[in-house]
Amino acid sequence: MRLTAVGTSGSFPGAGNAASCYLLTWDNGGREWKVVLDLGSGALGALQEHIDALDLDAVVLSHLHPDHCLDMTGLFVRRVYDPAVFQAPPDSTSAPVIATAPLDVWGPAGTQERLTRAHHTDPGLSPDADRAHPTDLGTAFAFRTIREGEPFTIGGALFEPFLVRHPVECYALRITAPDGGVLVYSGDTDACDGLDHAAANADLFLCEAAFEEGRDVARDVHLTGLRAGETAARAAVRRLVLTHIPPWTRARVVRAEAESVYSGPLDIARPGAVWDIPSERTRL
Repeated sequence: MRLTAVGTSGSFPGAGNAASCYLLTWDNGGREWKVVLDLGSGALGALQEHIDALDLDAVVLSHLHPDHCLDMTGLFVRRVYDPAVFQAPPDSTSAPVIATAPLDVWGPAGTQERLTRAHHTDPGLSPDADRAHPTDLGTAFAFRTIREGEPFTIGGALFEPFLVRHPVECYALRITAPDGGVLVYSGDTDACDGLDHAAANADLFLCEAAFEEGRDVARDVHLTGLRAGETAARAAVRRLVLTHIPPWTRARVVRAEAESVYSGPLDIARPGAVWDIPSERTRL
């Protein structure tokens, strides 16, 4: 399995860096699978530097804050109105028909309603209001609900969700590739048992580090570099990658915090960076 960092900025896009989005690719069943973890503000444009968005097999959303899901509205437009797939509706007030199967979108309960609210615009005083049609994201997406303790599979890869500490429902994701390699994505969280269980013995731990020790005192929102490093050490992960670092947080500070407690390989996620997750056979 290969991990490509598409957008790594926390809370909102930074200069030249979209909000949270990570591309996973792996081979199984004679083909390559392409899945994105989160699609935050500005991420759809950056994603198209790596793949055609119409080639995605699924989207998995850790939670529904805008910096993790808002560009789903743009992906809807691409999957509905691209001339390659668009078919004119039978009348001006009907939703368009598309020629491709709906894309699987995994997210917390209420994902469809949340994204529909984000995309829908009331016609208001438009002189063409009679041409407006209902917003139905179900024409492009097949919404599936992530629940604690209910694993699911995509292309032979196992996705295990773990509920973590954040002000909205959020899941860390433990992903086991068909060849046995393990990637864990923290989502947004503070230190907690759910994160420890998710990260245990991971080959690569993609972990948020939005806060700095001594500056950010709020708890149950985000990790500091120190707490991310402590989690990685407790979980005995083989590589730690720090991400979701907002423009106001200093990467060198959170890196130093993590390195003070975690002695394994450590990287800061940057747009375009790539990591290959070792297979179980390679690891042994």
